[in-house]
Amino acid sequence: MNPRCTTHKGVNENKMKGPLFYSKILLFGEYGIIKDSKGLSIPYNFYKGALKKANDLSDVAQRSNESLVAFADYLERLATEAPDLVTFDLEALKTDVQEGMYFDSSIPQGYGVGSSGALVAAIYDKYALDKITVLENLTREKLLRLKAIFGKMESFFHGKSSGLDPLNSYLSLPILINSQDNIESTSLPSQNLEGKGAVFLLDSGSTGETAPMVQIFMEKMKNDGFRQVIKNQFIKHTDACVEDFVNGNMTSLFGNLKQLSHVVLDHFKPMIPVKFHDLWKQGIDTNEYYLKLCGSGGGGYILGFTEDFEKAKKALKDYKLEVVYNF
Repeated sequence: MNPRCTTHKGVNENKMKGPLFYSKILLFGEYGIIKDSKGLSIPYNFYKGALKKANDLSDVAQRSNESLVAFADYLERLATEAPDLVTFDLEALKTDVQEGMYFDSSIPQGYGVGSSGALVAAIYDKYALDKITVLENLTREKLLRLKAIFGKMESFFHGKSSGLDPLNSYLSLPILINSQDNIESTSLPSQNLEGKGAVFLLDSGSTGETAPMVQIFMEKMKNDGFRQVIKNQFIKHTDACVEDFVNGNMTSLFGNLKQLSHVVLDHFKPMIPVKFHDLWKQGIDTNEYYLKLCGSGGGGYILGFTEDFEKAKKALKDYKLEVVYNF
C-alpha cells in the first residue's frame, strides 16, 4: 500500500506532529520538461500533509505506517548506494515508524497535485543528515542537488521522478524550470482577487497513474512525427506560456494557451479521459476556457484557464471546479 494520502482524523494520542508540506501544481511543463521545455510549478496550499505518530492507528494510518517501513528500507539502500548524495538518520526514522508514525495528508492520490512529493519533502526535512535548509541562500547548485536527492527518493513511488514535486513542496515557492539543469525559485505577478480571470482545477472524478502515462509518452516519442510535434509545437507553446505567465502578459498567454490546448487534444488523447474530449474541444471552440493536463493526466485533475471565470463556471456547471489563482 501507499503512504502518500491518508485522511485520518481524530487520533486519540498524537505524540508528534511534523511541519506541514503542501501539494503542488505544475502549471506548465508536463511531459515537456522530460525533453527540456520550460516549466512552472507552484505550491497549492489547499492540500497538505504532515508526519504524525499515534499508538492507536486507524486502518488508513496503519497502511501508511506499513508502507513507511518499506520506504525506510528503500532509503537505507539509497544511502548505501549513493552516500555522497544523501544520508539519513535511519535509526531515528525506523524507531519512529515502529512507534506508529504515519503520513497524515489531505492530498488526493493520483490527481496530479504531488501527494508523494509532500511525503518525500517531510521525510527529508526530518531525517536527512547535512540537509540543505530553506533558510539558506539557495544557489542553482543547491537547488539542483535537492532536485537530484528528491528524484532518487521519489523513485520509490513512480519508478522515475524528476524530483520537482518534492522540491516544490519542500521550498513552498514557485519554481521556474528553464531547462533540466537550470532551475530557480521565482515570484509570480500578484493575484488580483477581484479579477475575472482564473486558473482552476476541474475534478475528472477518477484517479490517474503516473507510470503508465509516462510509458505511453515514451512509446510515442519513438515516432518521428510525434517528436517533431513535441519539438516544434508542444515545447514552443509551453515555453511561451511560462514566459507570459511569469511576466503577467495575459493577452499573449491566452493566445498561446489556445494553441497548447489544441496540441494536447490532438496528440495526447490517451492522457485525457475519454468523456472530456468534447469538453476540451468546446473550450477551444468557444474561447470560454482552455483545458490542459495537470501532471501526467489519465484522470485526477485537469487544469483550466479562463479570462472570465463566471462564463467558464456556467459552461462547466456539471463539474466541480477549484480556483487556484485569480488575475
